[in-house]
Amino acid sequence: MIIISPHIKNLKCIVILDKEEWMGDKRLMRVMGLDIGSRTIGVAVSDELEFTAQGLKTIKRRSFAEDCEELAQIIHQFEVRKVVVGLPKNMDGTLGRQAELTFKWIKSFRQKISLPIVTWDERLSTVEASRVLIEADLSRKKRKGVIDKLAAVLILQGYLDQMRHRKDEPPPSV
Repeated sequence: MIIISPHIKNLKCIVILDKEEWMGDKRLMRVMGLDIGSRTIGVAVSDELEFTAQGLKTIKRRSFAEDCEELAQIIHQFEVRKVVVGLPKNMDGTLGRQAELTFKWIKSFRQKISLPIVTWDERLSTVEASRVLIEADLSRKKRKGVIDKLAAVLILQGYLDQMRHRKDEPPPSV
């Protein structure tokens, strides 16, 4: 089956064979976005064309090994090719204690997976997620259950938008 889309610039066609999707000679895969917190990990994944981010789940953190196992299952299930981790910078752009903990987590996670990992400035992502949920009139209890997932969506969508509009090289990996 061949799908031709006139709406996507430079897209010739997508060929779907045996439930695997290809664009030209490139297999389509997803990007995963993570919002790493001390108690939870918000998870989002992109669509195969890397246009949109969808919230997947909020992982209740247990141990590093169990968290990695759950993330590895998601990576396999969604055929993730890259991971974007929100980097909590201070408002003045400096890196504080939370950023150091995030870099330490990334270093350990990199030893468990063989994918590129990039960071994305997550300043105000949780604030924005909270604002969106309050505007949607969600109760405090319901907001608590989805805020990290929505923050992961905002982190990943920011990354995807930047990559789509950027003509030069992608941001450096950590």
